Amino acid sequence: MVNSSVSADRPKSVSILGSTGSVGDSTIDLIERDRGAYRVVALTAHGNWAKLAKQALALRPAMVALSDPAGYTDLKSALAGSKIAVAAGPEAPCEAAALASDWVMAAIVGAAGLRPTLAAVDRGAVICLANKECLVCAGDLFMAAVRSHKATLLPVDSEHNAIFQVFDFEQKDKIRKIILTASGGPFRTWPLRDMSKVTPAQAVRHPNWSMGAKISVDSATMMNKGLEVIEAHHLFGLESDRIDILVHPQSVVHSMVEYVDGSTLAQLGTPDMRTPIAYALGWPKRMPAPTAGRLDLAKLGSLTFETPDPVRFPALRLARAALQSGGAAPTILNAANEVAVARFLAGDIGFLDIAAIVEHTMTRVPLRSLQTLDAIMAIDDEARRVAAAAKRLIAAE
Repeated sequence: MVNSSVSADRPKSVSILGSTGSVGDSTIDLIERDRGAYRVVALTAHGNWAKLAKQALALRPAMVALSDPAGYTDLKSALAGSKIAVAAGPEAPCEAAALASDWVMAAIVGAAGLRPTLAAVDRGAVICLANKECLVCAGDLFMAAVRSHKATLLPVDSEHNAIFQVFDFEQKDKIRKIILTASGGPFRTWPLRDMSKVTPAQAVRHPNWSMGAKISVDSATMMNKGLEVIEAHHLFGLESDRIDILVHPQSVVHSMVEYVDGSTLAQLGTPDMRTPIAYALGWPKRMPAPTAGRLDLAKLGSLTFETPDPVRFPALRLARAALQSGGAAPTILNAANEVAVARFLAGDIGFLDIAAIVEHTMTRVPLRSLQTLDAIMAIDDEARRVAAAAKRLIAAE
């Protein structure tokens, strides 16, 4: 993106938006291994005040923020005497993101991460993007803000981070396509009839990665990969027909870039989110990082690939349709999916209802051009209302 402005003779100042989630945990793990190299400015969470307080007492940020105000009193009490500023409410994460820091981990799950991440973009920070919904919901607006404020955008999703590492930005015209790899999730070989009986406990049990519940369900439906196609479109400026998907059950090849001369460059590693986070945290240099075990190709013996099954995973079709339609379609797709996944995790609907609800919502919310953040949030709200009603309709059919 752009050149880093961080001086090598002082600690890198960092803020972590979504510090209590799995990406936040991994980021903090890396920071704690070399505390002298980093100064933590802000930490944010949704409602887990107890974990946020524990992190804050260990890292001593200037500020912590909860988006859910219900935990404010408990958090304030837990940090009494620490001199750490405490804020709570819907705007609190934006206040934290606006504090001056060199580097921001944007790891708030879902569309809720959009406003805080834009607050960090607006001050020209180095943004390490683990929240794909920022680009799915508001890709054109978000990328325009990155350019306008001269922010640096580093992808943290393992697939996009892999592409970033082998993507020749100076010879973009020589790139034929990019290839996103997918594990296929826990139900890759299940008969479709059995997938209707999938439980939330089964869906969050990813075979390779340790992730939060929402993203684990997205991986199981492969909506996660559909959202990544939209994200890749905005990050790398390629149209849908130049973004392929391959199912790769071992999760060792994290993604690939194919060039016009027949070369295909890939980034490989064990499935551990600390690897792409370390790449982003150390950028533009590389830093040592632990992994879930160093890659041993001889021990693995073989790596396999297959095309995704469009019948078993209709979310891929829906995501590509949303990207092709443009405008509000990706925002509607994402909002409906967030609602549907939440209802599935609550036990209100079945696993196959998730994609059905998304498709139902996409056919009922009118498409329109989205020029402002307020317009994006309005269509997001409308799609959520339709999806919330649709889940009862579809589950009853």
